[in-house]
Amino acid sequence: MEFFDVIKNRYACKNFDGRPVEREQLNMILEAGRLAPTAKNLQEQRIYVVQSEAGLSKIDKVTPCRYGAATVMVVAFDKNHVFTYPGETRNSGVEDAAIVATHMMLAAKAAGVDSCWINFFDPEVTAKELGLPENEEILMILDIGYAEKGSKPLAAHTQRRKISETVTYI
Repeated sequence: MEFFDVIKNRYACKNFDGRPVEREQLNMILEAGRLAPTAKNLQEQRIYVVQSEAGLSKIDKVTPCRYGAATVMVVAFDKNHVFTYPGETRNSGVEDAAIVATHMMLAAKAAGVDSCWINFFDPEVTAKELGLPENEEILMILDIGYAEKGSKPLAAHTQRRKISETVTYI
């Protein structure tokens, strides 16, 4: 699939058919995350692949938004291994993890796998439920799998502002 077709056709799938993602596709998606750029190439991302019944049950305890996906990835970052920007009010953790997650979503679509970015959960509760190290912060949960037959994007999916409303040349 061409890159702009991937971007145009990817949508937040909210109805998965429950089939597991094949190992080859999963590895490609994970590799796309591994190759994503991070500040100073620190690669502070931590990806947790959840596929076991016990693991998926834990995900279901912290969010109602698994939507039947048989594979869920929890995207986190090591808070102790980030780049602090000049001014020392921000660091690279959240944005680097977001770049990694976005690479994986787009790679999933290119591989014929649907996805949904989930942020409807409490990161601290989720980290405790999954037993993650205290130095890691969860950015998001990424459901991946195959859309149930007849699934489609929400009605507002194709609505976009004009570029002149979002871009200013200085």
